[in-house]
Amino acid sequence: MDATTSGNPTIQYHNITDQPITAIVAAPVPTFQRQVRHCFGDSTPGEFPLAANPSIVLHVLTACNLDPQDLAKLEATCSFFRQPANFAPDYELSISELAALDMCRKRAIFKPMTDEERQSLKQRCGGSWKLVLRFLLAGEACCRREKSQAIAGPGHSIAITSTGVAYSFGSNSSGQLGHGTTEEEWRPRQIRFLQGIRIIQGAAGAGRTMLISDAGRVYAFGKDSFGEAEYGVQGTKLVTTPQPVESLKDIFVVQAAIGNFFTAVLSREGRVYTFSWGKGSKLGHQTDPNDVEPQPLLGALENIPVVQIAAGYCYLLCLACQPSGMSVYSVGCGLGGKLGHGSRTDEKYPRLIEQFQLLNLQPMVVAAGAWHAAVVGRDGRVCTWGWGRYGCLGHGNEECESVPKVVEALCKVKAVHVATGDYTTFVVSDDGDVYSFGCGESASLGHNTGAEGQGNRHANVLSPELVMSLKQVNERVVQISLTNSIYWNAHTFALTKSGKLYAFGAGDKGQLGVELVNNQTERVNPERVDIDLN
Repeated sequence: MDATTSGNPTIQYHNITDQPITAIVAAPVPTFQRQVRHCFGDSTPGEFPLAANPSIVLHVLTACNLDPQDLAKLEATCSFFRQPANFAPDYELSISELAALDMCRKRAIFKPMTDEERQSLKQRCGGSWKLVLRFLLAGEACCRREKSQAIAGPGHSIAITSTGVAYSFGSNSSGQLGHGTTEEEWRPRQIRFLQGIRIIQGAAGAGRTMLISDAGRVYAFGKDSFGEAEYGVQGTKLVTTPQPVESLKDIFVVQAAIGNFFTAVLSREGRVYTFSWGKGSKLGHQTDPNDVEPQPLLGALENIPVVQIAAGYCYLLCLACQPSGMSVYSVGCGLGGKLGHGSRTDEKYPRLIEQFQLLNLQPMVVAAGAWHAAVVGRDGRVCTWGWGRYGCLGHGNEECESVPKVVEALCKVKAVHVATGDYTTFVVSDDGDVYSFGCGESASLGHNTGAEGQGNRHANVLSPELVMSLKQVNERVVQISLTNSIYWNAHTFALTKSGKLYAFGAGDKGQLGVELVNNQTERVNPERVDIDLN
């Protein structure tokens, strides 16, 4: 949008015709009341609608000799100040609100929304486009939407490129690779049945996989149950190719999380739905374990938008976005103190974890391991809580923590990402360094200081240690994914900024995506997977 097409008086900056000095001096100079210079109006000079004419605003600010650095910051606020906005002016919005709306329109999950849906989201987020923008950006940051990602499932793996192409490899006894067979794959293989569909998110559970498209559709394959235990007999029907989940066709889904006995999905509006594990109202609703209908998560989060969900062994964490800031809610089984409320009791409805307020920490990323959990704060601090077995909390011991506790050993590290598994934790710093601690089984921690691949590769680590084997690849790591299962040997993926994928840990089913020789069952050092996710 510019001044020449907005329907307001045109401001000329060029081609000013020469006039005699006397004509200029003689021209009457109008005087204006300074108190009438505000953003609205259509008649009095000085009252042009700033909110509808950002290009004019930029010219005016430049003409007022605004500090160049401040002007540069203002221009960087939004591309709104550099190109036409391409939508009709809204005289009710301030400049900052209009700029936020313009940026919202560029987000993938916002684009297809109708005006009614957008207004509904605005009210759900707190009645401001700036709050909507914060909600959208927070979700993209913690879930890697629209970006490449790797998923280390129980015995099988999923890799998604930045263009939305999905690959799978590893164990396939239930058809969870989506290739139409039940044969193992030892190398990444593109899921041809999804050709032409852009995948933006995925989740891998025991014998099953869920993938989410940019249109919000969910495709599931493998065991046909949403709630079976990993050792259970439910889900005897096998689905070997991706099939849309019909019960979710009216919900635009942006994330899925598979926990033991239940599955959860997150809608683009920030609503949480769960399948199964409702017996005894364990998730606030009563359902049959084989129920395939999503149930809304009732309670405190009904009117609060959620940006990320994370599922562990019989519990769920929700990262919520409120006008007052970010917060974490937990629901489900409280064994080991993994719900973070200072006790080990179950919670049928989502309950706010209050400890973050006491720590003055704004949660930005949540991770739910089998029996413990972790959070990264806006300031880069890392908190862990739950069952501390094998040192997975990083506090130098194996004690349980029933409320979030800052990992002091990482006080000089600014973390940006955290991943948890079965008694294992990984932290990624803002400069790409990776730290790990917890159970060293299957060499999934990446530590190998002994000669010729021996040494402490299977040792438990009670405090965070720098993963030197990843440091040596000379690539900046942006994401870690590790197996979150108590029944499978763990493997780990490290994704770099350039799109390279490295794998280590258990690989007996081909889940590493690399060939093992001489009867090997695991890979000690990170090895490059033959796939470019960028």
